[in-house]
Amino acid sequence: MGDNMNTVTRREHMKSLLGLAALSYLPQAERAAQETPVPAQGIGRRIRHLAYSDLGGRPDSVQIMLNRRHLYVGHMFSNGLTILDAADPRRLKPVGFFTGGDFTRTHHLQVAEDMLLLANGANIVAMQSYDNIRGYFENALADSITNRKKFRSGLSIHDISHPPEMKEIAFLEMPGLGINRLWWPGGRYAYVAAHFDGFSDHILCIVDLKNITKPEIVSRWWLPGMNRAAGETSTLPAGRRVALHHMLTAGDRGYGAWRDGGLTVHDISDPTQPKLLSRLNWSPPFPGGTHTTLPLPGRNLVIAADEANAEMCAKGTFYTFVVDVRTPQNPVTIATLPTPKERNFCALGTFGPHNLHENRPGSYRSEETIFATYNNAGVRVFDIKDAFAPKEIAFWVPPTPKRLIDPRPNVALAAKAADIYVTTDGLLYVSDWNAGLNVLQYEG
Repeated sequence: MGDNMNTVTRREHMKSLLGLAALSYLPQAERAAQETPVPAQGIGRRIRHLAYSDLGGRPDSVQIMLNRRHLYVGHMFSNGLTILDAADPRRLKPVGFFTGGDFTRTHHLQVAEDMLLLANGANIVAMQSYDNIRGYFENALADSITNRKKFRSGLSIHDISHPPEMKEIAFLEMPGLGINRLWWPGGRYAYVAAHFDGFSDHILCIVDLKNITKPEIVSRWWLPGMNRAAGETSTLPAGRRVALHHMLTAGDRGYGAWRDGGLTVHDISDPTQPKLLSRLNWSPPFPGGTHTTLPLPGRNLVIAADEANAEMCAKGTFYTFVVDVRTPQNPVTIATLPTPKERNFCALGTFGPHNLHENRPGSYRSEETIFATYNNAGVRVFDIKDAFAPKEIAFWVPPTPKRLIDPRPNVALAAKAADIYVTTDGLLYVSDWNAGLNVLQYEG
């Protein structure tokens, strides 16, 4: 894949890295922020570094979507998303920025059919004084905010048929603390992880998009103990958090990732009445933090990544599990993906899985090759042809960032590879909570 990439010269490569000049639409302070030195290229095997962007001076990047040769990148702390012209992936050009307003985080998004669905919710970090990264992961969302501000809470829908324009055509308000992440590969229904007033944390919310300008909530589903308004009480011990991170779907099955609550399998043949088929939770004994549950329907497998959410391996090793779902009422873990061991990553910050490339329509799709982000261990590529004996076949470890964007104290200065989007020709777009967006070429 990508043989034409080999013709790029070192001089052209350096020009591409340094070609991120300040844009006229950016305020002066943000143009100055673009003077941050371009990081080194990192180290890798079978993955080559092509380019870097600091996203117009807002390098805190999370989810990445691609449409009409433009990238849409959500931010963790900067209250908005950045649009990049990616016609030449070696020379990404920031061409727009959208914000839902102060204290409104829009770090997750979905793109299909020339439409963009955007998660709007509270910028939790800006409304709570966490003294480390674990504060967010070990407390119910409803108990996290101590300094509540005004923000947008709900789902905004945007026409992006004329990039880099984003024309908002609808907003579905969800009173509460807003949306974390969502799944919409196109079609009538979107699967949303949303917090509503009266609930402890994010639950499943299915939205009907039949009339795209008037989206409608058609069902909600949650685990027992989450509906405080109805008198439900949690039995979780201190330091544990049950919340839907998001749900991925395949056909009439939905696979939910519930942080310390594990994996759920649902019958969603009737989206107005999602039915629980089974629940599998490996925490304890494992740390928890289930983040992404990627279905591989052709093989009756789910790849479940547990998000590492403590620095210096303070909670032990987090794993990515291979789950056999041939019998949806009885899912079984059959393997874990190999843990990177070429250096002592535990000593360098947060180490372990974060997310998986989600096999979106239009992107690279495989049920044998899995692309993952591993925080300070960067990008990892796994061969799972033998589901019982996965092996790592490629990796890329990013350099340490020059500075932190994360405002929380006691956070290590370390790489934090967050999300990954893989194109059909093997380009990898990789975000970092603190250190911008890297463009890589997979040479497998």
